[in-house]
Amino acid sequence: QVQVVESGGGLVQAGGSLRLSCAASGSRFSLDTMGWYRQSPGNQRELVAGFTRGGSTNYADSVKGRFTISRDNAKNTVYLQMNRLKPEDTAVYYCYADIYTQRYWGRGTQVTVSP
Repeated sequence: QVQVVESGGGLVQAGGSLRLSCAASGSRFSLDTMGWYRQSPGNQRELVAGFTRGGSTNYADSVKGRFTISRDNAKNTVYLQMNRLKPEDTAVYYCYADIYTQRYWGRGTQVTVSP
């Protein structure tokens, strides 16, 4: 059974940094892509950053230049380094892993940025 587990969320002041981690395990197949979405109250889930199958990266315009996604293929792990955080970055951050033909989601980790 595939498991996707996030860690690293928390409370930080505006201007600070956090690093999220996400590990996928339990699959017989290799990972295609991984990435991060976020959702704040009253808003739809939006893509924050992700890898394409070709290995390039996509970022939401609102986080470009502040967030960096990276991965460790040997560990089936993806990271999200978040710098210069803003109160509007407050959300639950969800990791996803695309394996074969399915997308698997983690349960989310809360990121709260205080003014």
